[in-house]
Amino acid sequence: MMRSILYCLALLIAQSTLYSQPLYTPRNVREAYKKGTRSPDGRPGPNYWQNKGRYTITINAAPPDRTIRGAEQIVYINNSPDTLRAPVIRLILNIHQPGAVRNGISGPDYLTRGIQVDAFAENGQSRAFPTEGAIPTWKPIRLSKPLAPHDSVRLSFDWHYEISRESNREGMIDSTTYFLAYFYPRIAVYDDYNGWDRIDFTDQQEFYNDFNDYTLTVNVPKNYIVWATGTLQNPDAVLMPAAAKKLAASMTTDEILHIAAKEDLASKRVTTQNAVNSWKWTAGDISDVTVGLSDHFVWDASSVIVDDATKRRASVQSAYNDTARDFHQMVEFGRHALDWLSHHWPGVPYPFPKTTIFQGYADMEYPMMVNDNTTEDPIFSRFVAEHEIAHTWFPFYMGINESRYAFMDEGWATTFELLIGRADLGNEKAEEFYKQFRVNGYIYDASQEEDLPIITPANVLKNQAYGNNAYGKPSLAYLAMKDMLGDDLFRKCLHAFMDRWHGKHPIPWDFFYTFNDIAGKDMNWFWNNWFFTTNYIDLAIEKVEGPNVFINNIGGFAIPFDLVINYTDGSTDRKHLTPAIWSGNEKKAQVTFTATGGKKVRSLELKGGIYVDADITNNRWTAP
Repeated sequence: MMRSILYCLALLIAQSTLYSQPLYTPRNVREAYKKGTRSPDGRPGPNYWQNKGRYTITINAAPPDRTIRGAEQIVYINNSPDTLRAPVIRLILNIHQPGAVRNGISGPDYLTRGIQVDAFAENGQSRAFPTEGAIPTWKPIRLSKPLAPHDSVRLSFDWHYEISRESNREGMIDSTTYFLAYFYPRIAVYDDYNGWDRIDFTDQQEFYNDFNDYTLTVNVPKNYIVWATGTLQNPDAVLMPAAAKKLAASMTTDEILHIAAKEDLASKRVTTQNAVNSWKWTAGDISDVTVGLSDHFVWDASSVIVDDATKRRASVQSAYNDTARDFHQMVEFGRHALDWLSHHWPGVPYPFPKTTIFQGYADMEYPMMVNDNTTEDPIFSRFVAEHEIAHTWFPFYMGINESRYAFMDEGWATTFELLIGRADLGNEKAEEFYKQFRVNGYIYDASQEEDLPIITPANVLKNQAYGNNAYGKPSLAYLAMKDMLGDDLFRKCLHAFMDRWHGKHPIPWDFFYTFNDIAGKDMNWFWNNWFFTTNYIDLAIEKVEGPNVFINNIGGFAIPFDLVINYTDGSTDRKHLTPAIWSGNEKKAQVTFTATGGKKVRSLELKGGIYVDADITNNRWTAP
């Protein structure tokens, strides 16, 4: 009772002080605060819970046969206070079925019959798996016995599917190389603010999964190498001694080792020469598993220290066709990314034991895996790999609902992509890359789709509205906050958010309120400005009176900018203004400058850098 009283008191105090400018909050999220599963200071509430599964999966693959067969057992644990009667089962690969609603690829080589469930059982009792329902990518199953709070249920599936010939996020890379993602039936997230996740998968938005434990066995013919999420449990059983020895050595060295070179594959001296090899992997407290397999991809590996305090290393591996020139550097790129991201931004040690960069077509992230295309430009290939690896922290460490709040993962990966890019390429080139890929398309398109609020649920967006709200706009917002708070306080806020919510399911308000709490400031004006409005970027010099410059914020976003003072002798000064200048009035600001040494001013300019102005014709004032 005392705990509840203290929580309610804290709720009232917080609402009346730090959060005096309320943010729009959906009704279901408001209910979460009332139930105490989330707190108004940004922490998980005293009654926070989340569910969990233990997945034991076996799959069989034998290219060029495109049929993948699988069997799994799920022990699903209900930590919620609710009795669950009809769990939602996600069958994501049914997106390939004819008639499925898609926002992505839809050519004839993309289409398959999807996942076919051959057998289903509940607690060991065989049952018919439901086939009805208009939505192919998820189906509710009514349990014969409702699942009580703090109880568990055991569900078993046998299934098969045919991989798609037109590979994107998953499917056939070539006739004997497959990348398997979303390949198993899974239980959808049941959370504290929205219940069962019933968002349709359309092949555009991304994913939302619980933190589960996985045991995965992949059965393949001899001479096929398997790469997967998790830790390989039986290298000596599936690899010949020389390859197993090199793999073990790679875990403790900075040197890049060739576990399976082209010549090794040609002479059949990589895998154990059993008719079928069973590769066994385990991964704990993680949101998904994926698999790559090939009989001709080469294999490089090394490792890097990601945690200076413990000297913990993470393995970095790559699997690729030897003809892909950029991939010969991919372990080097991966080592650099894990090192830099662990030590700088976000500055949290890489949380998993390894990462594998697999040559595919998707430029897509998965826990401990990246499926990246090959390009002729190694600088661009590194740029893509760094972005995808940055997703390790958001969403995989943080449990983001990517389907609904894509800006909470893509926006952060885009931010880290710029920050590591500045270290790689220098500020000028990195920022040109950033503007080219993340900003220009948005700011130079005046259509209504570009100005939808970032908070708009991503599952109802598509095309440019989705892309800009997920990537560029939120990244600009995070960087504006970094500029306003300064690196030290921004890092303190970010680390607090990550410490509070890693391994859980944060939503935007948890992020906003954590930053308010740690910074000790009411910054709701900033969150409102960037995430809940139809603003864009457009400043203008209204007038100049002596040393005072009056600026109109036509677009409305609270951006940082520089006032550039050009003198008649050809010299210049710059005065930097953080977004705090807009805290009192988001539409107008007054900047006072001092001319250096009594010099005569020729002109004044507003420069936004990565904050590309929609109309620069009114950004300059020339002295009369």
